[in-house]
Amino acid sequence: MKVVIVGGVAGGAGTAARLRRNDETAEIIMLERGSYISYANCGLPYYIGGMITDKDALQLQTPERFHARFNVDVRVDSQVVSVDTEKKCVVVRHGEETYEESYDKLVLSPGAGPVQPGIPGIGENHVFTLRNIPNTYAIYDFVKEHKPVSCAVIGAGFIGLEMAENLAEQGIRVSVVEGAAHVMPPIDMDMAHAVHNYIRAQGIGLYLGHTCTAMDKDGIILDNGVRVLADMVIMSIGVRPDTGFLKDSAIELGARGEILVNQYMETSAEDVYALGDAVSVKHVVSGQKVLIPLASPANKQGRIVGDNLCGRKTAYKGSQGTSVMKFFDMTVAVTGEKEESLITQGRPYRKVITTSASQAGYYPGGDMMTIKTIFDPVTAVILGAQIVGGKGVDKRIDDLANAVRFKLSGYDLQEMELAYAPPFSSAKDPVNMAGYVIGNVTEGLMKPFYLEDLDGIPEDAVRLDVRTVEEYAGGTIPGFINIPLDSLRERMDELDLTRDIYITCQIGLRGYLAQRILDQAGARTWNLSGGYRFYEMMAKDEQSMAAAMTMCTECGMEVNAK
Repeated sequence: MKVVIVGGVAGGAGTAARLRRNDETAEIIMLERGSYISYANCGLPYYIGGMITDKDALQLQTPERFHARFNVDVRVDSQVVSVDTEKKCVVVRHGEETYEESYDKLVLSPGAGPVQPGIPGIGENHVFTLRNIPNTYAIYDFVKEHKPVSCAVIGAGFIGLEMAENLAEQGIRVSVVEGAAHVMPPIDMDMAHAVHNYIRAQGIGLYLGHTCTAMDKDGIILDNGVRVLADMVIMSIGVRPDTGFLKDSAIELGARGEILVNQYMETSAEDVYALGDAVSVKHVVSGQKVLIPLASPANKQGRIVGDNLCGRKTAYKGSQGTSVMKFFDMTVAVTGEKEESLITQGRPYRKVITTSASQAGYYPGGDMMTIKTIFDPVTAVILGAQIVGGKGVDKRIDDLANAVRFKLSGYDLQEMELAYAPPFSSAKDPVNMAGYVIGNVTEGLMKPFYLEDLDGIPEDAVRLDVRTVEEYAGGTIPGFINIPLDSLRERMDELDLTRDIYITCQIGLRGYLAQRILDQAGARTWNLSGGYRFYEMMAKDEQSMAAAMTMCTECGMEVNAK
């Protein structure tokens, strides 16, 4: 069996390694258009920022080592320009030479390339994208040689924010421009408020809801006329499947150029498989076909394709987009569906916002984390989760990712027996706590309301803040009166229990306790999910965005970053 693999890195190299373990006699040819077949693409920003100092560490395998270990004919700088599924061959360009290579089985792992909009000035030598090792070296060398004072990062996804962090760590003043209303597309707006506030707190300028319309040597111009001064520009507005070489082939592509595959990673053409960033796969929650260009799914798909090439018929059951990002001392993580997507799908859901410490409250050095858990309104099955915090976020998102993958409910979260010691968690882990709140909501013991409901509270309703007098004095939601929880029973006569009562506290727990007291006294109550802390994140972010709207149309980054 002769297998030709188009593309290396996670998908192609993973397929080749698994195939060789399954079949020592197969002829395996890997065609990689670049000079590197296996590299740590997720680690590239950290080399630029100086966290990774050994450039050779970015190469996980060289062509020579890969050939020696797996007996694969590795051909770098070899670009496949077309595929003929009738003749069962590919056309390869290597330098000035073009030749045909036949196959018995073909594996397509071309990856995805950066979106490059037609913006005037985008071809200047101070404008970069980051997708591979040559891009990384080019950015690194530019920073060392030209010592830029300022940089504009266009696009606030994972790579954009990681680049913003690592350039800021080099002493460069950074501004981030994002065309959407919030950073990080996989999370919802309510969770993004905390990220926005943190970005600004690092001295990084943030422009939301605006796009770049032009670039020159002095910086970029936004669609509102604002000029952002920048000595260098990083373009990071997304990727698209790199499948142009397939447009005249018999291999079926989707609307976005993605390769369509079935559960066995087979394409529409016989004996042709595809995987990685260029394919659409089933979303575990929605069942819809989606593009999820992440390293972890690509690695798993490589193993599956390596099995299927040998007749083992292994299915890929889908992806859910589990991701985590470090941004200075903040960690942001997500799994499953977000609320905005469920609304678009028209799928019913409920949600809870919980805030917990990463470890026992009495143990020093812990961080708070805010968890948004989305679940089915009938079964309480977990549909998705997002976490923003510091320490311990990665651990909790993995627990919740398993819940999404295996269709566990909030009640299952309650029963999870998770590792506990004061330096690592509380006896009731943050994941357990999310499960308890989901159970309370599902059973009607807690009736939540949310930030988006504040403007719709009836005028004659009671707005009650049950935090301490000192907390209340430090800030509250407009219109809320203060009766501390510990005084509520004695002061209940101050409330009109015939009117709807909307309660808040700091994070939601005391509000729930007040709700149980008042409900059993005959009141109708709602408790703000996430509490005043969650509201304060939103209010601070909205104030900052409003202030940004008033800035002059010709200002420097020094002003924008404050």
